[in-house]
Amino acid sequence: MAAIGNLRYRPARRLIQLYAGLTLYGVSMALMIRSNLGLDPWDVFHQGLARQTRLSFGTVTIAVGAVVLLLWIPLRQRPGLGTVSNVVVIGLVVDATLALLPPGGGLPLRIGLLILGIVANGAATGLYLGAALGPGPRDGLMTGYVARRPGRSIRLVRTVIEVTVLALGWLLGGKVGVGTVAYALAIGPLAQMFIPLFAVPAPPVPSTVEPAVGRTPRPAGEAA
Repeated sequence: MAAIGNLRYRPARRLIQLYAGLTLYGVSMALMIRSNLGLDPWDVFHQGLARQTRLSFGTVTIAVGAVVLLLWIPLRQRPGLGTVSNVVVIGLVVDATLALLPPGGGLPLRIGLLILGIVANGAATGLYLGAALGPGPRDGLMTGYVARRPGRSIRLVRTVIEVTVLALGWLLGGKVGVGTVAYALAIGPLAQMFIPLFAVPAPPVPSTVEPAVGRTPRPAGEAA
C-alpha cells in the first residue's frame, strides 16, 4: 500500500475511496441502530453514552473518537488524513442517516437492516483502509499499543478493549443483542474479503539498474 498520508500517488482515487468508505460506514451504523437488534461493542458504548448525556449518537461518536485520538499521543502514533476524517465524517453521516431513516418496522425488516448494516460495514472498512490514508482512531489505539509492547497479542489487546467498551456501554444502557453476536462473527471474514478487494495497488518501484549509455558493444568472444 501507499504510505500513510502520502497523497502523491493516485490522490483522486484514494480520496474518493476514503470518503466513500467513511460515508458508507456511517450509513451502516445507522442501519444497525434502526434494526434495534444489537450493535457492535463500540456502538453499544456510544449508544449508552448518548442515552446518558442526551446528545445525539453522532455527536457522541465524534467526541469519543477525539478522546481516543488524544490517547495516541503517549503511544507516539501519527494520525493520517483518514484518521482525522474518520472522527468527523462518520458521526455527521450517522446522524443524517438516522434523521432520514425512521425507527420501527416488523422483525423481517429489522433483520434485513441488520444484515445490510453488517455487510455495508465490512465493505466500508475495506474502502477506507484500502485508501491507505490512516486507520480509524480506535484501530490505531490497538495497533499503537501493540507496537509499543511487542510481546502483546493484537487479538488479546483488541478483545480486552472491545469487551471493556461493550460492558461499559451495556451498563450505560446501550443495546446488546443478537446483532452484537452477528457482527462479532461476521466482521472478520467480511473485512478479510473486502480489504484486498479495495486496496489501492502499491506504486511501481523504480528500477535500480542503470542502462548502458554510450557503451560500445564488444565483439563476440572478447573478454570484458
